[in-house]
Amino acid sequence: MEIRILSVGKIKEKYLSDGIDEYARRLSRYCRLSFVQVQDEKTPDKASEALNRQIKETEGERLLKYIRVQDYVIALDIKGKMLDSVELSQKLAWLGVEGKSSITFVIGGSLGLSEAVLDRADYKLSFSRMTFPHQLMQMILLEQVYRSYRIMNHEPYHK
Repeated sequence: MEIRILSVGKIKEKYLSDGIDEYARRLSRYCRLSFVQVQDEKTPDKASEALNRQIKETEGERLLKYIRVQDYVIALDIKGKMLDSVELSQKLAWLGVEGKSSITFVIGGSLGLSEAVLDRADYKLSFSRMTFPHQLMQMILLEQVYRSYRIMNHEPYHK
């Protein structure tokens, strides 16, 4: 299976890139993993609702260029469905059984995802009602995908 992480913005902090690299290394025995990062838009302090919407739309257009027809798209969205680790593992396993060979997780920028990206998503997943920095979310997502594969393969992993 191919897992793609499509996100807005670059990872700037070394500790996050080190963590992402570690989980990417661990995942390499279970799936093909790739990353696509699109440029983020600068969001001024106290930006108007209209400007925020325009920023999300611009970032959304950039993201949509990298979503392929064959991709099963899981958008990370605060309003999405919350799953525990076992349920996420079951979801990924079921997608494989259904013949989905490419899963693309989409992580928005600081303002979230545009309506166009959310409309394209096949599934909306929430990790929490809390807001996380989008760079940190990449590492959290990879840890949970790694945990999912360990669960699928009945391999031990710390709780």
